Amino acid sequence: MSSPILALGRSSFGDPANTGKLLSREEATTLLNEWVPNERLRLHMKQVAAVMKAWALEREGADELTARKWEQAGLLHDADWEKYPEAHCRIIIEKLEALNVDPEVIHCIASHGPGYFGVEPNNTMDRMIYVFDELSGFIHAAALIRPTRYEGMDVKSILKKLKTPSFAAQVSRDDINDAISRIDKPLEEIIQFIIDHQKDVQ
Repeated sequence: MSSPILALGRSSFGDPANTGKLLSREEATTLLNEWVPNERLRLHMKQVAAVMKAWALEREGADELTARKWEQAGLLHDADWEKYPEAHCRIIIEKLEALNVDPEVIHCIASHGPGYFGVEPNNTMDRMIYVFDELSGFIHAAALIRPTRYEGMDVKSILKKLKTPSFAAQVSRDDINDAISRIDKPLEEIIQFIIDHQKDVQ
């Protein structure tokens, strides 16, 4: 098996002394806007953040701080992708470490693509960002070609598109299948959850 193309070379991130420390919403949004000029990429990150927070609250029974951790990981997971594609993940991780952010948030970001960064998801938050990342983008791509966008979108149509290699070809079906294999929820349930919780994000 080939080495991850953007391997981070470590599996430990941040300082445990910073557990519970997060950027304020204003700080996180400012970082997002400064680092990500591309409006479509910003929307993707906001959508993943919304889905992550909703899952934490609705399915994991998370408290407000934990839900904010999930949300912040989703919001910033691709923050360095546009400006630093050859160092994707490394730059945002170093920035968040310098800002004394909770190490669980940083590890979650580091593990959102284990085949690329070489960091295995090791808890539910890690596994769910891996699940949601590619699927969120894929579902949004499907919405963009529909006259009614998300309205009336059903799981069946998404499953059909996943089996069509030419549609959103840049989305790795292998990554989606690998991510789903790591959780105890069916793909259909995840697709419906994403449709329900990212459709109104702007």
